[in-house]
Amino acid sequence: MFSRRRFMQALSAAGCYGLIDSQAKPALAAMLPAGNAPHDDDDLTQYVNIRVGTGGHGHTYPGATVPFGAVQLSPDTYTKDWDWCSGYYAADTSIMGFSHTHLSGTGCGDMLDVLLMPNVGEVKWEPGTRENPSEGYRSVFSHADEQMEPGYYAVTLKDRKVHAELTATERTGLHRYTFSANDTSHFILDFAHAYDDPASPVSDATLEIVGEDTITGGRTVHSWAGGRRIYFAAQFSKPFAKTQLQQDGALLSDSSKKAAGKSLKAALHYGTTEGEQIRVRVGISGVSVANALKNLQAEMPGWDFDATRAKAKSAWQRELSRIRIETHDTTQKTIFYSSLYHMMVAPTLFDDVNGEYCGMDGQTHLLVEGQHNYSSYSLWDTFRALHPSFTLFQPERVPGLVNCLVRMAEESPEGMPVWPLQGKETGTMTGYHSASVMAEACVKNVPNIDWNRAYKVMRKRNMDDNYRGLNLYREMGYIPADKEDESASKTLEYDYGDWACSHVASKIGAHDDAAIQRKRSKNYRNLFDPKTQFIRAKMSDGKWAEPFDPIDMGHTDKYRDYTESNAWQTTFGIQHDVKGYMSLWGGREPFVKKLDDLFTIPSTLPKNAPPDIAGLVGQYAHGNEPSHHIAYLYTYAGQPWKTQSRVHSLLLTMYHNDPDGLAGNEDCGQMSAWYVMSALGLYAVDPVSGNYVLTSPLFDKATLTVSNGNKLVIEAKRPSPDAIYIHSVTINGKRSEKLWVSHAEIAHGGHIIFELGTEPNKQLGTGEKVAPPSLTA
Repeated sequence: MFSRRRFMQALSAAGCYGLIDSQAKPALAAMLPAGNAPHDDDDLTQYVNIRVGTGGHGHTYPGATVPFGAVQLSPDTYTKDWDWCSGYYAADTSIMGFSHTHLSGTGCGDMLDVLLMPNVGEVKWEPGTRENPSEGYRSVFSHADEQMEPGYYAVTLKDRKVHAELTATERTGLHRYTFSANDTSHFILDFAHAYDDPASPVSDATLEIVGEDTITGGRTVHSWAGGRRIYFAAQFSKPFAKTQLQQDGALLSDSSKKAAGKSLKAALHYGTTEGEQIRVRVGISGVSVANALKNLQAEMPGWDFDATRAKAKSAWQRELSRIRIETHDTTQKTIFYSSLYHMMVAPTLFDDVNGEYCGMDGQTHLLVEGQHNYSSYSLWDTFRALHPSFTLFQPERVPGLVNCLVRMAEESPEGMPVWPLQGKETGTMTGYHSASVMAEACVKNVPNIDWNRAYKVMRKRNMDDNYRGLNLYREMGYIPADKEDESASKTLEYDYGDWACSHVASKIGAHDDAAIQRKRSKNYRNLFDPKTQFIRAKMSDGKWAEPFDPIDMGHTDKYRDYTESNAWQTTFGIQHDVKGYMSLWGGREPFVKKLDDLFTIPSTLPKNAPPDIAGLVGQYAHGNEPSHHIAYLYTYAGQPWKTQSRVHSLLLTMYHNDPDGLAGNEDCGQMSAWYVMSALGLYAVDPVSGNYVLTSPLFDKATLTVSNGNKLVIEAKRPSPDAIYIHSVTINGKRSEKLWVSHAEIAHGGHIIFELGTEPNKQLGTGEKVAPPSLTA
């Protein structure tokens, strides 16, 4: 398995995690939300600070994209090391150029396809270094000269005296460059540019100059998604004065119009007058150059940059308007809409306007009309809060996302999707949480999905595949630590896979399968050590793996027992059967005591802990996904006021309105989704159950547009700002004694009213009969 941990180990050996130096920190802290001061409360894009996550370990990009778009047109500042997984880092002061594909907040790097850089003077074929940018085609810039808003990015390249502007449609990018008077103006198109892990990951590429204003190409990249193919077509608004091609370091003759090799670059020359603007429109495709041209012709038939920018902004306004909040706290409002923005940059489209797409088998397929193909599913992360949120405020998109996962499972030699990226399975992270996303949609009765077809691929993985210890899990009831890496975490992940598959099995009438899966989903019991009160790894002989320290990643470096976590976090990793799990502890009280300890013990970690384990409160790690549901477990244990207090604290301390505004990797929207759902007062501890645990909302009022345009209104009535405890809840006009709500109660609209106070109500929602549902009813 190619895990984020192994990825980071390789980078560590190379020497860096991209820490912000002391000189850069003051400048970064001074960064404010891009754009003009707020002028229209109806314009929600003004509250999006795209800089959030571009520093620290957020790994986001600042450039132009549209909701769920295939193109992410953004500046690149460096192409190596962990904190540059998106190609950009807020501490950098020089830009390599502007490429068309980027990942949002991942812990592994890839993409950065089709780099274009405007330049003047002597042609420099190499980018140069961050330490000495003038030795290459890099340009210095100031963050004060950057402008970022949804669908638009701009920056002045100081030493080139060129102003760069970027905008996008779903499958195309549009550039506008304003030059000074210069006879040596030119563009470098670096088609060897890529995320360099491994170094020089391009195995083959082609470039072709077509006519007097167009260049096309395609390449194969062997980085995180090994062997992915990408094609492009770029047309310039002004005919080239001269073109040059470089092929594997050798400059071809000026008459050459084609190049083929591993490292291909082009120089496209112009003479420019003062203030002259040259625009470039670029289409991309995973299928062919011909399809890239079709995408370009369909989505960008003209050259109107301002109209394209306005259309992109309008698309973002439409999507952001699906949730409207009312608050006097502009900082939290900015954090909210910045988070909501980041929740809609992935998954990304990966199909063409003619319906063709590159499947997981590497073949070209044709979609049924109305369907789409997607990429960048960070499923181990996003099944927790991002996908549950989509079932509320993006319900019409859910069938397409789920049907895409089913097709991927049918097409892929690897079976069920784990972390698919541009037609390739990266295999990153544990479990097979495409099943979790499918099952949640099934439980919530999402329409237009063939559940018999879906269960066929789910069952193969769940019942038949010999996949990363799954056969041992089925045979022994756990995965032995001497047979499989990260065995304890994988056992719990497969428990949840069983739980997910059982719901779809029941839906289609496969009740025998469902019974087996539900019984097997209790395998976590085999790894609970009642003596230490931790989930621990076991060996093949049934003995506990030794030595054991709950802060360690495992009993040896070779066989880590936990996935990006330790025993403290993993011990609270049972999401589907919290009530049954508490019975192993002897009831609620000892469970709560251990949960209290999690948040209050020292935050000591071993030297080999991955940097993903961040945002520590005791041993709770908000910077990584295994902890995201844990604060809500107090509600299952009869002390919901502790959920309310802890979640409120995390909302205020783990999210900030600055580049280092996230506690860890954004992970394609999951880190932001935790904030958005928690701030609304709803969180899906167990997404497959179709239920949300309630907590005190952060805002006075939120109005969500849900299915068929209906409204779900969430109100928080508080006597003072420090009133964070729920005193009563009314759901759709009825007083509720429980602190959870089913999806069915609110999916088609509704009204939830929270009455809040400054002191906890220790009677509401505390009885076992009103606790959120678990497998053990």
